[in-house]
Amino acid sequence: MRRLRAVLGVLVASGALLVGCAQFPDQHPTNWREQPSLEPQAGPQPSVEGQEPPPPEQGSDPGQQQPPPPEGCADPDTAVVATCLAPVGAVAVLPDGQGALVAERDTGRILRVQQDAEPLEIARIPVDTAGGGGLTGLALSPSYFEDELIYAYASTPTENQVVRIAPGDRPKPILTGIPKGASNNGGSLFSDPGGALIVATGDTGSVEAARDPNSLAGKVLRIDGFGGPAEANPTPGSPVVSSGLASPGGICGAAGGSYWVTDRGGPQDALHRVTPGEPIGTPAWTWPDRPGVSGCAAAPGTVLVSLSNASALYSLNPGPGGTFTGQPTKVMENTYGRFSAAALAPDGLLWLGTVNKAGGEPVSSDDRVIRIEPPSGGSAGKD
Repeated sequence: MRRLRAVLGVLVASGALLVGCAQFPDQHPTNWREQPSLEPQAGPQPSVEGQEPPPPEQGSDPGQQQPPPPEGCADPDTAVVATCLAPVGAVAVLPDGQGALVAERDTGRILRVQQDAEPLEIARIPVDTAGGGGLTGLALSPSYFEDELIYAYASTPTENQVVRIAPGDRPKPILTGIPKGASNNGGSLFSDPGGALIVATGDTGSVEAARDPNSLAGKVLRIDGFGGPAEANPTPGSPVVSSGLASPGGICGAAGGSYWVTDRGGPQDALHRVTPGEPIGTPAWTWPDRPGVSGCAAAPGTVLVSLSNASALYSLNPGPGGTFTGQPTKVMENTYGRFSAAALAPDGLLWLGTVNKAGGEPVSSDDRVIRIEPPSGGSAGKD
């Protein structure tokens, strides 16, 4: 594997640059700056379908670019923030950009992580992981600076819930009654810059439930901090703003008050652009080979989707009218293994979680949280 700097150099030459962004899509990025200490030490070239990878740069020694292997939980890769975690279900970056909250899907633990510090458990929520459930969503209150509230999406033995965690208090469910079934029990959370909490729910294995306006399954919900319908929802008194999801992996902001949602249900993986008040229709992008779309992170002009089965990231450049410009690219393939959660920090850096202990080939320091400069898109063909 080569340095991520090699990825960026190749893609800059092709004229496709990623625009950095803040945590929320309506905030514009701060000035770019070099972050050499945050680059992965063994980044790959982007995969371009139908083409051989370019040869190593003249005079380079790939053998010297490999970081030493981890020893136990000690990982010498300077992009690695936290190690020896359970599979990561979600990541929410703290406002200072130096730390993040991490949800472990299987244990229900919420940890605060930052560079050169031991993970600190700040809450634990009892969860049931059956049917893809567990602790799968995490978001900060839009007014986190003042209230330090955290929201989580969690599965119990009987239902799925949105839970609020206040400092020094026990986790409290604020939205209950989200159906639980034999499959597709995971959900995702996103803090809307307008002050609402956006919730993507699975259909519990039932297409009929996703279509049922009276069910909370297979929906995009917009709620306030107490679990009630948010103001200005399309249907007053209802939290539902769109329907038709199967198994959402991640949700992030898009321009114009809409949202990007990854979905693993059906015969193919998909990326939907969801507009409140409109049903979920034809996907904006599809992956027939089902690479395991998971978390997403959006910047102006770019959407990054983490892939668990394909052990990579996918970079897309949205254009006008629901189109995409250029060709999406698979990047960072086989660097850290199976990616799950993805989130952009206020300083434009990308935070990622892994799930190598859940079906991958974990190294001794897995599972991990990584912080890097976002890789840019390029010219890979459509899957």
